Amino acid sequence: MATGGRPRKEIDKSQFEKLCGLQCTLNEIASFFQCSEDTVERWCKREYKEGFADAYKKNSGSGKISLRRAQFKLAEKNASMAIWLGKQYLGQRDNAESWIPGDKAQEDGLSKSLRELGEELVSDD
Repeated sequence: MATGGRPRKEIDKSQFEKLCGLQCTLNEIASFFQCSEDTVERWCKREYKEGFADAYKKNSGSGKISLRRAQFKLAEKNASMAIWLGKQYLGQRDNAESWIPGDKAQEDGLSKSLRELGEELVSDD
């Protein structure tokens, strides 16, 4: 018995998962595979037994882990990144009002973390 219509578009599962890890959008993934967004959606339902959004959530975590690892590594040599990470994850903040020129202002958590990080970097060399 003959089947009608076009042959199914082949989507490589490994490539799809890598693109999710890179946080690519549905539109970008469809463009990569040279097909429509609907084709990717239907493929996800066949391959993962769920829609694109759920398949994407499950496959994008590895990319976030890689990005976080790169950020922490960059913070070892980049004070701006160390400050940003301290604010995001440690609740640190700039406290300009506690600093008075010529006064021995109390060291805040961010300053202390940066000083300790600098001391570690110097001792590692």
